[in-house]
Amino acid sequence: MSKVKYYYDSDTLSYRKIEQKKGRKFGIAILGVLGAFLAGFILLLIYLNIPALETPKEKAYKRELENMQLQFELINKQLKKDHKVLQEIAERDDNIYRLYFGAQPVPEEIRNAGFGGINRYKGYEGYDNSELITNTKKQIDKLTKQIAVQSISLDEIAKLAEQKEELLTTIPAIQPIKNSDMKRMASGYGWRSDPFTKARKFHYGMDFSAPSGTPIFASGSGTITRADANSTGYGNHVRIDHGFNYVSLYAHLSKYNVKKGQKVKRGDIIGYVGSTGRSVAPHLHYEIFKDGERINPRNFYYGSLTTEEFNEMLKASTLINETLD
Repeated sequence: MSKVKYYYDSDTLSYRKIEQKKGRKFGIAILGVLGAFLAGFILLLIYLNIPALETPKEKAYKRELENMQLQFELINKQLKKDHKVLQEIAERDDNIYRLYFGAQPVPEEIRNAGFGGINRYKGYEGYDNSELITNTKKQIDKLTKQIAVQSISLDEIAKLAEQKEELLTTIPAIQPIKNSDMKRMASGYGWRSDPFTKARKFHYGMDFSAPSGTPIFASGSGTITRADANSTGYGNHVRIDHGFNYVSLYAHLSKYNVKKGQKVKRGDIIGYVGSTGRSVAPHLHYEIFKDGERINPRNFYYGSLTTEEFNEMLKASTLINETLD
């Protein structure tokens, strides 16, 4: 119960009761509420905009979140590197190992197949970092599946290798000219510019530019089937039958030191670089035949090149340039 207040009236020489107006009380109450709301709003703004007001627990959560984001970024970078390595293995598997054994390459749709059906990543939705987490999980899943496909493919290659050990010891497997003796990879397999007519023409081999007299090595063991200058355009040239329907050809030699019917082993010197026949400069023109058809020789150097040298050779062989023959 509120206290009754009085004031002294000098006219009547008596105390009179102070009557408070109802509107005044209401106004004071409103001002009080507004003042409290304004003070709370100002304090909230200060709290939200001054980092120093973060609680220790909030600071710890923030550091943990930043560290998690950094770790996910590092994981994604590593996944990209791993994916690139796996792609290189798959390319060698399709273009070298499986080709050697006459096995069909693994279809692209199988290597890169996605995941159908329900949304596998629904559980990662609805968070601030959902996209980062989902993308990482997708990369991991894709890499895991590709590793499984590659593992199955290599198991198949291992079984074929047991059956075709002799094949591995005879088919072309080294570069016919050493890198240390070679000036450059002059031209690769594919459509190139003809040095005489300047017209586009399909080049069925690889040209290795090297000084005249540079030794040329048999890329695989086998039997010499030709060593002559009686084939149009090739000049002095040698052909080796490696068995398993593989034949290698070496053209534009300055001279050869083998004869028809002779047995040679991988790495034997069979002749020397020259510019005989249809040629504009000293070089070796090298071809490989499989089942009577000329195929790209670039996939038959696994026995003499490092990974770095092989990748450099692949780059050079794909350049669209002018051949030397």
